[in-house]
Amino acid sequence: QVQVVESGGGSVQPGGSLKLSCTVSGLVFRNYAMAWYRQVPGQERELVAQILTSGHTNYADFLKGRFAIMTDNTKNTIYLQMNALKPEDTAVYYCVFEGHWGQGTQVTVSS
Repeated sequence: QVQVVESGGGSVQPGGSLKLSCTVSGLVFRNYAMAWYRQVPGQERELVAQILTSGHTNYADFLKGRFAIMTDNTKNTIYLQMNALKPEDTAVYYCVFEGHWGQGTQVTVSS
C-alpha cells in the first residue's frame, strides 16, 4: 500500500519560514517524478515545484527564488523549504509521488 503523508504546515507571519515534509512508503524511493502543488479555495490547483525523473527541478515563476524542493533518499522524504512567506502563499499544499497524492497540509500566512 503506497502512502504519501505531508506534515509541517501551520500558521506563520509574513516574512517567516516553514519547511514541509512528505514521507513516502510502499514504493522503492528512487529518482521518480515528484512535486509539490498548492490550492486556494475557489481556484485551480497550481504547481509549486517539481523534480523530474531525470533529476532536474522546476519552480513556479511566482516563487522568485523563495522556495526550494529537496529530497533525503535515506528517509524516503521530500521537503519544501519556504522562505519570505507572503499572505498570497496561503493555501493547502499537496505532495505527489509517481501519481500518488497526499492529503494536503494547510499553510496560513497572516499578521
